[in-house]
Amino acid sequence: MHTKANKRRGALILTSILLLGILTVLGAIYLPVHGEAQIYDAVIRLHVLANSDSEQDQALKMQVRDAVLAVTAPALEECADRAQAKERLTALIPVLTEVAEQTLRHEGCDDSVSILLGEEEYPTRNYESFCFPSGEYLSLRVMIGQAEGQNFWCVLFPPLCMSAATVDREQAEDEFIAVGLSKNQYAIITETENTKYKLRFKFLETLQGWLR
Repeated sequence: MHTKANKRRGALILTSILLLGILTVLGAIYLPVHGEAQIYDAVIRLHVLANSDSEQDQALKMQVRDAVLAVTAPALEECADRAQAKERLTALIPVLTEVAEQTLRHEGCDDSVSILLGEEEYPTRNYESFCFPSGEYLSLRVMIGQAEGQNFWCVLFPPLCMSAATVDREQAEDEFIAVGLSKNQYAIITETENTKYKLRFKFLETLQGWLR
């Protein structure tokens, strides 16, 4: 009996060691290293949710986006880091809400606007020259009306709203490094064709799915 129990314990220990080894190897290959996780802590995302998918509501969404950016871009321009940008955005929420609703009223729309600043789960997101890994980011959520339409996503801080709105790469690099990213970390979000980074992002998404 003792021999069988000892064998089972031995097999369990061996299995645990093997699993730990596999996870260590996978982590070394796929998970963020060398401070790559700082990407999550250095930026603030913008998420604008349209009332619906109607052509009119989608057009209004973009007008609200432009109105919000007209206020946030100059306000965040001199912020040294995300903490300072977060503080400034928190203070601006009432102003941003009023600006967004005034934009809608000007177009004859009486939808309300709700704006929240907090952590939000984002999928891996590809832009023209950038790719951000999935994960939780500090996010300014601008919700129009029922907020059931297609979304608009971009990077709010550093103040380089990345969409089709082509951003000069040299300017973007300067801005990201100014808020604390290293050149290696910046490379992670710009080398979008790098297989290693694609595998890491996919592994992170899968891992997050398991943990939910």
